[in-house]
This record gives sequence, C-alpha cells and structure tokens, in this order.
Amino acid sequence: MRALPVRGLDDVLAPGPCLVLAPHPDDESLGCGSLVALAAAQQRRVDIAVLTDGTGSHAGSALYPASRLAALRESEVAEAVAHLGLRTTALHFMRMPDRHAPRGGPTLAATATRLRALLGTCGAATLLTTWHGDPHGDHLAANLIAREAVHGTSVRLLEFPVWGWTLPQDTLLPDALPSGARVDVSAVLGRKRAAIAAHVSQRTDLIGDDPNGFRLSEEFVDLFTGPYETYLDA
Repeated sequence: MRALPVRGLDDVLAPGPCLVLAPHPDDESLGCGSLVALAAAQQRRVDIAVLTDGTGSHAGSALYPASRLAALRESEVAEAVAHLGLRTTALHFMRMPDRHAPRGGPTLAATATRLRALLGTCGAATLLTTWHGDPHGDHLAANLIAREAVHGTSVRLLEFPVWGWTLPQDTLLPDALPSGARVDVSAVLGRKRAAIAAHVSQRTDLIGDDPNGFRLSEEFVDLFTGPYETYLDA
C-alpha cells in the first residue's frame, strides 16, 4: 500500500459529492481527514456519516456514562470536521452501539438501506469507508454496510486503512494485493493534525476514571500524519 502510485484528488474521487462512512468518531480524521480538507477546499460537497456512538472507548467510566460520552464524542467530531472545512450540517450520526455494528442479518440490511438513502440525499458519487482488512469488528461492519449500500448503483466505493497499518509485515491479506492510489496531502496536514487533536477524549487523560480506557498513542497518530493518504479500490 505504501508503494501505490500517487494520483490527484480528481483521479481518485468520482466527479461530484462524496460521503465518508466512519466506524467511530475519529476515524474520519485519522483515515481520510486530509482528503476531506482537500475536497472541501475545492468546494466539493463532502458529508460524513458516523456509524457508531463511540461509547466503547471508556465503557468503565462512571464520570462519563454512555449517554454523556456519546454526546462528548459527537461534539468532538463536530469540532474536528470544522478544522477540515466542513459545517456541522455535513455530519450524520447513525448511532449504532460501539463494538456491536452489524456484520450480517436484517440489522445490516436496514443500516445499508439508511446509508443508501443518505447517498441519494447527498448526491454522492463516491463512498469512502474503512478497509475490509482492518482488524476491528466495527471497521469490517462499516465496509460490509457500505458494499451493500452501493450494490447496484454507480457510486464508486473506496477504502482507507486505519488499524490495517498496525498489522505485522507478514500478515496474509484476505485477498489479492490491493490496488488503488496515494494522494499527496502535505498541503493540508495542519488541518488534519488539528482535526485529530479535537478528539480530546481519545487523545488525553480527560476521562481518567476508567483504567481500561482507550487512548490513541503518539506512535499510532504518527501513522496518519505523513504526506500521503492511501485509498484502495473496493
């Protein structure tokens, strides 16, 4: 993936608006924040759908029970996308339970139907979501929902790795070597860094009463703040 050819934004995205399906609040900033900023700078319409409520990050916190944490994470993603050049009207919260996004059955079908309707509302020609090889259940769920939503349509589906970057070098891929492209995003890296930093609950000790609480390490964030973002053909 690090050796894919470098292409321009207009070669990667189909002409017209695009929609991002992020499994959790923060995946939009980590995985494709710079692309969002570049597209917004072009005056291209970009909408972001957040699949889950993000409450699994600190499930043991008494100070931030699920309802309070969900509200906090929604406010964080609103600030993040503002750094990327979007208004809060571009956000759509699907509010599936974190760690339990559907990977099959009628709930997946219903969620895909919701997403397909949103694609139509936005007029999206491209849908971007997490890579099907990402080792996280909600990321795989987002991919499966996205595939179902675009089935039978002309919408271009692109994937971006998040947790996939942490896989060992000798990991066997689930299928053939991926095709796709890298986009030079060096011009908007400041915006992306600001967007990632906006997810304070995931980056700091704000929620300090859950010993098992999740935190994005500096090493992990560094994986996403280089000069390129990677997009794979679905």
